[in-house]
Amino acid sequence: MLHAIIMAGGSGTRFWPRSRRDRPKQLLRLAGERTMLQQTVDRVRSLVDRERILVVTGADQAAATAAQLEDLPAENIVSEPAPRDTAACVGLAAGLVARRDPEGVMIVMPADHVIEPPEAFHASIASALAIIAADPAALVTFGVMPTRPETGYGYIERGEPLEVEDGAIAHRVARFREKPDLETAKEFLSTGRFLWNAGIFVWRAAAILEELKTHRPLLAEGLELIIEAVGTDDFSETLERLFPTLERVPIDRAVLERSSKVVVVEAPYRWSDVGDWRALAAFLELDLAGNAVQGNVVARDSRDSILVSEEGGLVAVLGVEGLVVVQAGGAVLVARKDQLDQLKALVEKLSGAGHSAFL
Repeated sequence: MLHAIIMAGGSGTRFWPRSRRDRPKQLLRLAGERTMLQQTVDRVRSLVDRERILVVTGADQAAATAAQLEDLPAENIVSEPAPRDTAACVGLAAGLVARRDPEGVMIVMPADHVIEPPEAFHASIASALAIIAADPAALVTFGVMPTRPETGYGYIERGEPLEVEDGAIAHRVARFREKPDLETAKEFLSTGRFLWNAGIFVWRAAAILEELKTHRPLLAEGLELIIEAVGTDDFSETLERLFPTLERVPIDRAVLERSSKVVVVEAPYRWSDVGDWRALAAFLELDLAGNAVQGNVVARDSRDSILVSEEGGLVAVLGVEGLVVVQAGGAVLVARKDQLDQLKALVEKLSGAGHSAFL
């Protein structure tokens, strides 16, 4: 059977001050009437029964996550005792799926992406399932055709093409590449061989667990001890004790960059990871001066800015250009758009400056 795993962790820095430790990006209404987490669950509901949707989140966000997903069984909200990156998250979820359904297939996706239209997403999952039916050991990932030399995304280089029954464009993966500098990104774009790594995967739970054993044996051993305790009175204690000791590594580096079994399907949908305030501007209406506006905002003689006010507040700007101004939760961010890559460092500085209440 098919299962959906939604990775819903995060530190709440990229959309500060609206996002906080207990309210990271996926819990916000950034692009639409429902939160990004709710939209992600909506996207898979026609593919997977609610009993087979697992949401893996952090301890700080577990209560808020459950509150937004009241129709999911409570036991399907899995709380990580400590952040250990996506390899541990995926491995834990795969172990839980395998205990319930030894032949289970997993869709694994972040909770904070925008994907449109949903019908195209569903078609891509069908393509992945066809690949896995032909090769049960295959690890399927999705790549997005680049539209610009983006330095904020990882890249996938396509290898030999594969035939897929429904005509989807699929290739063996030649290699994964980390986030490049601008010149390298331009080179990737010019070759036509590279795709953006969407961070969405489909594979059999047993297949990814086997690959973890091969490429990350210590991580796999720790996960096995946790999974052995599932269904016993010792599970919570075992999870609390062992999970924080697991290796902290992304699933891409732990397995996908090392495995020869990875296939990339070219995504037929529009995709964005909405990485920071600049990306959000693509989903907001622009005024005549090119300002992206959300909430109660008044702008005069200002252009090319992102202006956001949370309910109950007002943002008024005069004579500015290329800025991000966000008012939320008793805090105000004013930043140049081209400096947003440094926002995480700014937020981390708040604690040392005595402003932990705003984290």
